Amino acid sequence: MNISNMNVIRFLPVLLVLFGILAVPGPVHAEPDAIIYQDSILRDDEEDRLSLPSFVMVDPKMDELYVVDGRSRIMIYTSDLFPLYTMNSESGVESPHGLALDDQGNLYVAQSASKGNSRHRISVYKPCLRKDRDIYIEGFEGAGTFLPYRLAIDKKGNIFVASSHNRGVLVLNSEGTLIDVLSPDEEGKKVTLTNVAINDTGRIFLVSEDAGRIYMYDRNRKMIASFGEKGGSSGKLSRPRAVAIDSFTGNMFVVDYMRHTITIFSSSGSYMHEFGGLGWSAGWFQHPNDVTIDSKGRLFVADYFNHRVQIFKTR
Repeated sequence: MNISNMNVIRFLPVLLVLFGILAVPGPVHAEPDAIIYQDSILRDDEEDRLSLPSFVMVDPKMDELYVVDGRSRIMIYTSDLFPLYTMNSESGVESPHGLALDDQGNLYVAQSASKGNSRHRISVYKPCLRKDRDIYIEGFEGAGTFLPYRLAIDKKGNIFVASSHNRGVLVLNSEGTLIDVLSPDEEGKKVTLTNVAINDTGRIFLVSEDAGRIYMYDRNRKMIASFGEKGGSSGKLSRPRAVAIDSFTGNMFVVDYMRHTITIFSSSGSYMHEFGGLGWSAGWFQHPNDVTIDSKGRLFVADYFNHRVQIFKTR
């Protein structure tokens, strides 16, 4: 395919909109004042432009924001969104995917094999961001090819590890030893899982992009419910990539990569409303990839192909 053909394909949605062939819906709000766009993060601490941000995480104690982008960097922003620090290859960060913090402030980084280390791993950093050790996935057949993608840590220090498409989320103790596998099924078949999150009460949430469902477990790792339905219309999930849980309301915000939306569910898993849509201006998304929420109710969305992190007020 030549360059001119690639450019036509890349900008085809824009051309269709301009000529009235494709109608792209604006942001949808069942409650018009519930979700308000506030700002976007576009640059790092050296004023370089973000490139393909794929992951966002808020430190629940400091309200600092962590962002992973396509340049294999981890950027840290203060609670008032000032770019504070960037972790890169000089810090041992070469191929980051997902992050998690434990109660002591240690940072866990899921990394794939890289030039500096040929093995997939979870790199652990002290609160001062000095590297402490690497955890390698072991203890089951195929462990050597298991690629850690997203992480969550419970109050006991157990590490929950999701691969990009694996039939099970691993549970490791604080030393990295495998102690359990969470693997829900649909109609007798194990589903592939994309992500994992844990809220402040210890409830565990597993995301299946393929099934279009979220599976909820209690703090003892017993399944209690599931919600979501595969589909491309309002109230359904086409390609859910992540879920963020509001500790104040219990509402759950699910980022849908293919529908370019954030779908909101109640604490019981009932559909409430959604917002977003395919677009390039404020409040629109182009393949959003991750979502997180802070103690103030600010929702951060990794707006992948728009090269930004958008910020919304939810309450």
